[in-house]
Amino acid sequence: MEEVTSSVAVDLTEYRNVSDLLAHRLAVAPDHVAFDVPDPDRGRWRPVTTAEFAQDVVAVAQGLIAAGLEPGESVAIMAETRYDWAVCDLAVWYAAGVVVPIYDTSAPAQVRAIVADAEVGMAIAGGQAQAELLRSALIKQGHANPLVWAMDAQPGADLAALADLGRRISPAQVEERRVLADLDSVATIVYTSGTTANPKGVNLTHRNFVGQVLGVAASYEQIVTETGNTVIFLPLAHVLARALQLICIAKGMRIAHVAQPKQAVASLRALRPTFLVVVPRVLQKMEDAAAQKAARIGLSRVWQAAKRTAIQAGLDAESADAGRPVHRRWTDSLRYVGFDKLFYGTLRAKLGGRIDYLLCGAASLSPELSLLFRGMGVPIVEGYGLTETTAPIVANLPGAIHSGTVGVPLPSSTVRISDAGEVLVRGIGVFAGYRHGEDNADAFVDGFFRTGDLGALDAEGRLRLQGRLKDVIVTAAGKTVSPAFWESTVEADPLIAHAVLVGEGKPYLGGLILLDTEAVQSWAVHHASAVLPKVPPDGDPLPVQNAELIAAVNRIVEQVNRGFSPAEQARRIVVLMADLSEAGGLVTPTMKLKKPAFTQRVADIIDHLYRGTSAGV
Repeated sequence: MEEVTSSVAVDLTEYRNVSDLLAHRLAVAPDHVAFDVPDPDRGRWRPVTTAEFAQDVVAVAQGLIAAGLEPGESVAIMAETRYDWAVCDLAVWYAAGVVVPIYDTSAPAQVRAIVADAEVGMAIAGGQAQAELLRSALIKQGHANPLVWAMDAQPGADLAALADLGRRISPAQVEERRVLADLDSVATIVYTSGTTANPKGVNLTHRNFVGQVLGVAASYEQIVTETGNTVIFLPLAHVLARALQLICIAKGMRIAHVAQPKQAVASLRALRPTFLVVVPRVLQKMEDAAAQKAARIGLSRVWQAAKRTAIQAGLDAESADAGRPVHRRWTDSLRYVGFDKLFYGTLRAKLGGRIDYLLCGAASLSPELSLLFRGMGVPIVEGYGLTETTAPIVANLPGAIHSGTVGVPLPSSTVRISDAGEVLVRGIGVFAGYRHGEDNADAFVDGFFRTGDLGALDAEGRLRLQGRLKDVIVTAAGKTVSPAFWESTVEADPLIAHAVLVGEGKPYLGGLILLDTEAVQSWAVHHASAVLPKVPPDGDPLPVQNAELIAAVNRIVEQVNRGFSPAEQARRIVVLMADLSEAGGLVTPTMKLKKPAFTQRVADIIDHLYRGTSAGV
């Protein structure tokens, strides 16, 4: 059993709860610009100081207290990434409430499940559609006149109306509320399952957030600075985005929010960030765009040579970090300078031209992509964490980046590798447990949280991930999906024997649908099909070619997909027939599908889901 602990500890003696991160910053730099907020009427970004932000926070907190929010009660926030999200997040904490984030794309059933489980009493939405979903969920929980406010202008039911309601609450009363919660009070309840089957509520405390914010900020002092700025694209319902936001608020890094992908390029050019948090899919798209542009102008071979040069330059930089000799610095060569003018400089310009570092998380990043970007002048700091660890618990550090690893333990954190190879973690950011006792039964061992991931530690104490132990899918966009409920819902139809979601590290989810042989025969009696699928004699699953049968399965999947958010739906499917007797080797004696054996046999079919044509929904 291997183990490594950070040599740096986090001191929390000056902090009572998360709200102190803003309160302390307000005391030292009230006039510092903390946010850039879009001003559509003038077509520009409007600066917001720390003092102005704090005023907005207090105004919403006053309204929540006036509306009847009691200390420790839950408030749901369901909205796209925007400045108002940050205001409401802090306002709930200033009012001594508990924040329950909900993805703005969540399906109605998911919203109802979270509202019920977290015992939400009031809610804040982004727009009208989300407000209606929240009202409906609260009514279902017995709230006859649900208290829901929208961030968008809705007379009588928006944030302005909430602020008006709070005029009878003084700032002194808000201050009394603000200091009620202590470090061990629950700050937020974040749900990880993404389904309505058995949502797991993660109780994150004020200690978790404050400890992570201070620890990460100390580790990245040269990145998180008062002169720097960032643009947050990730959903603020994601713990990584919220942790980043709190770090920036505490340390004075300027923040802008962009929720719509179409606005991304223009915003980077206008705001010129020094630091960004991205998911691997964003980097993959940037590489693809460069390759496609080179192809259009007949420079594909030149781009391939430029890639090789950049990767070698990245390797040279890593060698220099590690103190190893570098025989030739590619960045000094005429070849590199030429490629920089053709390709690398253009990519840096698309990022705004001032990027010092990118932080990549939420999904695995290929070492080649990491080296490519570093060689092009954009170093990537890769980290690793989960909702249960309040975002990163290990990460690469500036000046010590090693591609292919996710770094070393951050302050006040320990990583242990079990005898089975599972990554176990303990530290200031690790939660104390799920909301329900039954979810904690196998979650911890010897005081360490079981991550469900496999990994190993190298000689320098860096963690290298080696796959997943739990049946969970993480897409290229960083969305964590538990496939069991989608699969069981599809399998509820008699025509379907087994359904399997795939998509680890891929841009979207795919579905492998195994048909029930007897049900297919029954189906054929009622449908005029010229060619019916047959069970493959060699046991290997084969795609069904019957268009009418494929259409029937598509309708089943389409119906099931409606109960899930877009990121959790099967975007494309393949309909298959196979020998599902025990002799076929795909099922157990009790007729349970052997997923590893099945996915291994259909590896080529899975590959075609992402590059070829398949039956789709």
